[in-house]
Amino acid sequence: MGSKYTRKDFLNRFAASFAGAAMIDSFYRPLFTQTTGVAKMLKRRIPKTGEEIPAIGLGTWQTLDVDPDPSSLAPLKEVLAEFLNAGGGVVDSSPMYGRSEEIFGILSKDVSANDKKKFFLATKVWTRGESAGKAQIEASFRKMKADQIDLFQIHNLLDTQTHLKTLRDLKDKSRIRYIGLTHFTSSAFSEMEKISIKEKPDFLQIPYSIITREAEQRILPFALENGIAVLINRPFEEGGLFHKAKGKTLPEYFKEWDCNSFAQAFLKYLLSHPAVTAVIPATSKVSHLKDNLQAGLGRFPDSKERKVFLSNLLDALD
Repeated sequence: MGSKYTRKDFLNRFAASFAGAAMIDSFYRPLFTQTTGVAKMLKRRIPKTGEEIPAIGLGTWQTLDVDPDPSSLAPLKEVLAEFLNAGGGVVDSSPMYGRSEEIFGILSKDVSANDKKKFFLATKVWTRGESAGKAQIEASFRKMKADQIDLFQIHNLLDTQTHLKTLRDLKDKSRIRYIGLTHFTSSAFSEMEKISIKEKPDFLQIPYSIITREAEQRILPFALENGIAVLINRPFEEGGLFHKAKGKTLPEYFKEWDCNSFAQAFLKYLLSHPAVTAVIPATSKVSHLKDNLQAGLGRFPDSKERKVFLSNLLDALD
């Protein structure tokens, strides 16, 4: 998408109940590729290319940072197999995540060639300096056992200008396909916007949850306006939302939206925003993975219904 509207115009229209709803609804039609009743993983389009990727991804923070012994690897092999079998594809990692890249590489050796094509691999560079950055990037290719990595991101905006030069060179050589920026705090949104206006990344990765909603005020509208894909980290507040939900029952209201658990409701609210390309919750348990993946199926609230959906969800946690 181009810059038909200024950011101020977009936010003004978004805030107006009728005009805002009409505008945001116009984004739903091209971005959602699933209709009611279709038991198939929701996919979202990457604005810069139109390529579709599964909307429920898999984070690797802590969950893949394990020793490579059989007892640790066995449950993770099961998670990865179920992830692919259910239509997942996006796997997000980083050198910051301990052994996660290495463990993914070990696990991927047991994945068939056809299934490997289903992966949309994302990782990051997290260091300072050109030489250190290049060395870390090459290490990621080796650890993940990948000739091509789909998305390489600059982790927490660390030495952005230096790494952008390297990543653009890799993109020109087709070793990577997309370039992104990440941060784990909402306070970085202003800086992300400034860099994005100038450098035009393909992806942003940001924090967003039902209680951390600063993204709705600026970075998500910004991404829509500028045609930037968005990955969501910390969708469960690192488990904090489940502590709030402990001992509580999900209201019957959410069955209208094909939600059978709090996890599904938490994720479905985020995915109902048209700027969100994929969420990347991390888990090492197949039961939790299956639960998360169900959020990519069934009905989603539109712009007019999101407020009621959120209000009911917050009330259920009180």
